[in-house]
Amino acid sequence: MTSPTPDIPRADSAQSAESLGATPVAAERRLHPLSWLFVLIQQLKQFIVPLVVLLFVGRGDRNDLWSIVVICILAAMSIWQYYTYRFRIDSDSLQIRSGLLQRSLRHIPFARIHNVALHQSLLHRIFGVAEVRLESAGGIKPEAEMRVLKLEDALALEALVRRRRGVAATVTGEPIQETSLALHSLSFGDLIRIGVISNRGMIVVGGALAVITQISPETVSKVVEYWGRLIFGFVESYSRGHEALAMITLIFGFVILVRAFSVFLAILQYSGFRLEEHGRRLTLERGLLTRLRTSTPRRRIQSWTLREGMLHRLFRRRTLEVSTAVLDNGSHSHPRSLREVAPVATPERCEELIRHLVPHAQWPLYDWRPLHRGMVWRLLWPQLLMTAGAGAIAYLQFGRLGLMLVSLWLPWAGYIAWQHARHAGYSIDEHLIASRSGWWTRQWRFAEIGKLQAIRFGRSPLDRRFGTATLLIDIAGGNTLAEPMRLRFLPVNEARALHERLAREIARRQLRW
Repeated sequence: MTSPTPDIPRADSAQSAESLGATPVAAERRLHPLSWLFVLIQQLKQFIVPLVVLLFVGRGDRNDLWSIVVICILAAMSIWQYYTYRFRIDSDSLQIRSGLLQRSLRHIPFARIHNVALHQSLLHRIFGVAEVRLESAGGIKPEAEMRVLKLEDALALEALVRRRRGVAATVTGEPIQETSLALHSLSFGDLIRIGVISNRGMIVVGGALAVITQISPETVSKVVEYWGRLIFGFVESYSRGHEALAMITLIFGFVILVRAFSVFLAILQYSGFRLEEHGRRLTLERGLLTRLRTSTPRRRIQSWTLREGMLHRLFRRRTLEVSTAVLDNGSHSHPRSLREVAPVATPERCEELIRHLVPHAQWPLYDWRPLHRGMVWRLLWPQLLMTAGAGAIAYLQFGRLGLMLVSLWLPWAGYIAWQHARHAGYSIDEHLIASRSGWWTRQWRFAEIGKLQAIRFGRSPLDRRFGTATLLIDIAGGNTLAEPMRLRFLPVNEARALHERLAREIARRQLRW
């Protein structure tokens, strides 16, 4: 698949080194002269709500002046930061000096930088600058956050980190030959599929309603009242007996609008998506208005996740995600590390990407082992408790008819539990440990055994009652909001044997991350 024309230009190795002054005696440099403006904008985002309140809710007294005072203070702090921030790029490290009253000096070797992220908003692109974040493994905050650099300098810094083992050739001005391979890109049809599958529009609408409810509950009630009258007026306009058709039309129209909004968000976020391989590093670039470019070594990938929902199967697509050694903050719009290798791709393409990036492993795995036979009851008993509570309430309110209607849920709940148990399992070979789960939305998670850091064997009271156990698999980094990799509902003897086997493998192998 051909890659779209990139919005971020490439920088030649020799010119990049020269522009940055990447020599052992390089002089200290400042950020871009307009960096104070972007720092000010970033600070204003944190105070935007109280500033808006002071500007538009003030009553003509002295309180109106506080917003101007706050803006002046933030502007002074931004200019202060620009004049006290220095950085120097040596042949193998980056030094950052900041502060006037409280000074600090940070020395960051290139070998310790695991991820380089370049962020460009629409304003960044207008001025030809970029924000650079340098990440290390397991760090909660970036090792360095440089707001902002000229785009050429930002690309040059990324190139130096990517080729840190060949910095000597870069310093002498000799161009370094490095192969570049396009691994995956998205067509316009793929962008539409992402929007339809993800349904991000509903999440945005729900979040906006929650914020408005907290700020002005009266506004929400007025909006609900207005749309309620509009909807009931629309329904009453139909002839008698067609009210159900009117409601179905409204629901269908709402779903179409939300999905269209989701497609719009997908185009903004994933337009120009391109995954490339530069030597031993993976580089991802995406975004229509705000461009994000992140670069991560292949060996920093710790685990893999394949997802497939009902809409995925309708379009014959899957989503391939990875977890790296950089601790992520859970944000999909501005992630700190490489996450989505393929937002949508055919199952065959996902398997090709896995086999290319993990060449010594065999995927897909075929020797899937089932979990404990009592898993169905473990999954069903929470549904039984909820149904019993709902049935009691329905019986008190509506009598036997309400109880009968609630009890109709039990066969469906049992079928769902049976399907989940039928599709769940795990597999292990010489290189990989994998688990699969889900029925309506299916998920495969796997990790290289050489990347595992620890294995924990645990049993809850229910595990002891049903003769099962859980293995928690610890890997480096990952998403702070994601569920950890674990194998649940294993027969206790099988879990102990698997725990001992993995413990021996971890002790025998050198950690590769």
